[in-house]
Amino acid sequence: MAGLKHSRQRDAIAENLRHRKDHPTADMIYKDIRNVYPNISLGTVYRNLSLLVELGEAKKITTGTGAEHYDGDTHPHNHFICRCCGNVLDMNDFIDCSKIKLLAADQFDGRIEDCSILFYGVCGECLKKEEKEKLSSAETSDRKTAIQETEVDFPA
Repeated sequence: MAGLKHSRQRDAIAENLRHRKDHPTADMIYKDIRNVYPNISLGTVYRNLSLLVELGEAKKITTGTGAEHYDGDTHPHNHFICRCCGNVLDMNDFIDCSKIKLLAADQFDGRIEDCSILFYGVCGECLKKEEKEKLSSAETSDRKTAIQETEVDFPA
């Protein structure tokens, strides 16, 4: 990227992204950056995020659940995407992508440059909420049953 002009806004976006662990969307970053640069547009945030990805200073995570998320941690690692809340969480790199890249390279005539593994499921917070809702629903059902069992028909 020869001739790339320095930008305080881009620096602020990159800094914001590097200090986050929540894999924000462009909207989330925009809301933060607006506090420092009130006149910044969402389009400027998107353009700078795209540039940071192109420069290798950020990674774009396409979750398939809506808006794309961004990661300021560019070292190889995997992600977990919650199907309930859409949160993106880091996974330890317990899968050696270098071996997967070698195996995959045998399957076609080309060059593999990167490997990213996305796990999908339900995060711990959403599981806790589900459990609370089940308990609450069961208690409500038990109360309704108890009330129905104690109803007495009075003669008219």
